[in-house]
Amino acid sequence: MNHKNGSFSGSMGFILACVGSAVGLGNIWLFPYRLGQYGGAAFLLPYLFFICLFGLTGLSAEFAIGRRARTGTLGSYELCWSRRRLGSAGRILGWIPLLGSLGIAIGYSIIIGWVLRSLGGALTGALLTQDSASYFAEATGSFGSLPWHFAVVVITVLVLVTGSVSQIERTNRVMMPVFFLLFTIIAIRVFFLPGSGAGYHFLFVPRWEALLNVDTWVMAMGQAFFSLSITGSGMIVYGSYLNSREDIVGASLRTALFDTIAALLSALAIMPAVFAFRIEPGSGPSLMFITIPKIFAQMPMGRFFAVLFFLSVAFAGITSLINMFEAVSESLQHRFGISRRTAVAFCSVICFAVGVFLEPEAKVGGCMDFITILIVPFGAVLGAISVYYIYGYREIRKELETGRSRPLPGWFGGIACGLYVPLTVLVFILGIIYKGIG
Repeated sequence: MNHKNGSFSGSMGFILACVGSAVGLGNIWLFPYRLGQYGGAAFLLPYLFFICLFGLTGLSAEFAIGRRARTGTLGSYELCWSRRRLGSAGRILGWIPLLGSLGIAIGYSIIIGWVLRSLGGALTGALLTQDSASYFAEATGSFGSLPWHFAVVVITVLVLVTGSVSQIERTNRVMMPVFFLLFTIIAIRVFFLPGSGAGYHFLFVPRWEALLNVDTWVMAMGQAFFSLSITGSGMIVYGSYLNSREDIVGASLRTALFDTIAALLSALAIMPAVFAFRIEPGSGPSLMFITIPKIFAQMPMGRFFAVLFFLSVAFAGITSLINMFEAVSESLQHRFGISRRTAVAFCSVICFAVGVFLEPEAKVGGCMDFITILIVPFGAVLGAISVYYIYGYREIRKELETGRSRPLPGWFGGIACGLYVPLTVLVFILGIIYKGIG
């Protein structure tokens, strides 16, 4: 039985859609500067470990419960908790990760608005001829980016109301290959910059003492959750659109692989250039909007590469935003029996109406920190417990093995229930401590 919104045509369409959700500002905006803040390669090592673990078990859990329930967040949580005769609890708990997805969408739409404005500035040349800090400041004051912010929401709505699953799949079949191609071109160009070698040393030679810093592990875990879109909601709805012939575990691993390649491409495109132009690698969220334009301004064909860069970032951000809108809209359809267009319109109005008051950099930055340190891990905690403990590994294993040519290995359950779930709890607790201390 297919979902009423349709289903993916095959494994590649599904994986590209999931990669489109996973590859976004988490890879491009957050990943490079968190590398800079938390020890370069010393951050990369635990990050890759968590990506492998969470990609194998966390993504698989969300895809599997979505396909089993044949609906998104609210219906899936209700299914899980109904096994313990607590269906009403599941209906309530399902709203928590859903509100988290909406919160991420609000922050994302603002930041992608900045990206679109920077793309416009790259096309006209204003981004490279003006002081980049001043150009960025114009967009990050109160109500400073309204037309660009609004344009992002409208583009996302148009994609979602003109074909649901088929449109999501079609969009990602174009956007994701373009993203990888453009960032590969930029990474190759950066390789030839004088002084870029220090950036590769920073990326691939660990500062081992950073591994003794608890913050490195907390942020690496939180980044892995955020990068893979394991939020307890977004990947569940994509799983509900997956047909029963597909291998969920294999698709999860391929999604994690492509997501990791995208993150590394982003780092290879940014960090060597940062060192080539002697910019502080841990300079924070402004890295992409202030320091990167300075790099392009000093490069041959800088305007061309600036257009490529911000076009790639815009593609990646909008495909992620599509997933967040989809998770919320599908659940509104499911719970209230409203039309898809009404659900998408409601989601977009809330997203924009709240977002206009969060456009200043300090506000959206604080919002995104709160979401990535607390909300995203909490959604992952709730999803992991609901699927592997409440619904039960024995039951979900049947769904995980559907579409596979061979049974799951015996160690999979031990890793999922004995390692992954406790780690999601740990990262949530450490995130609370980290946020409280900060």
